[in-house]
Amino acid sequence: MAADKWKTTALLVVDMQKDFVLPSGKSRVAGGEAIVPSVLKVVEVARHRGILVVWVVREHDAIGRDVELFRRHQYGVGTIGPLVKGSDGAELVDDLIIKEGDYKLVKTRFSAFFATHLHSFLQTAGIKNVVVTGVQTPNCIRQTVYDAVALNYQTVTVIVDATAAATTEIHAANILDMKNIGVETPTLDEWCSSGPH
Repeated sequence: MAADKWKTTALLVVDMQKDFVLPSGKSRVAGGEAIVPSVLKVVEVARHRGILVVWVVREHDAIGRDVELFRRHQYGVGTIGPLVKGSDGAELVDDLIIKEGDYKLVKTRFSAFFATHLHSFLQTAGIKNVVVTGVQTPNCIRQTVYDAVALNYQTVTVIVDATAAATTEIHAANILDMKNIGVETPTLDEWCSSGPH
């Protein structure tokens, strides 16, 4: 039964980019670097199970025409803001590699579903369940998860130790909120041991 579920499951790896994860990142999330090994493990297990891997990344126009109003001061002519398309900061962290069969989705807002084609892409692929990893829990993870719930995905899962926020307290509070609306919140070990691999 679990093997059939994996065929209708997608893994969303959210914003594991250098500007978010590395100490030198322009929009660094304090807990991001610590979860890289866990995200690598989730991706490895997902690929072994035949789960569709979707790399959700932020990429912005060089002068910030497509960023939220509160971020626009970070962009301009002669200034490379965070996550500018083609910049080193917009690249995935080393060791996280998009492979054949994976899918890359570019977003410009918190949710991977907002103003993107993600939902139609997943529906076309027969996806009914989503697993979410990455950064950061109160923003892009939470918004993506709430949209997945609103769009009636059968199972929405957040792997608690393969997601991160600026502090463990912020992370835990947001995980609790998501759990309270029916989101599954296993640890990496629990998720890896669920079903055949």
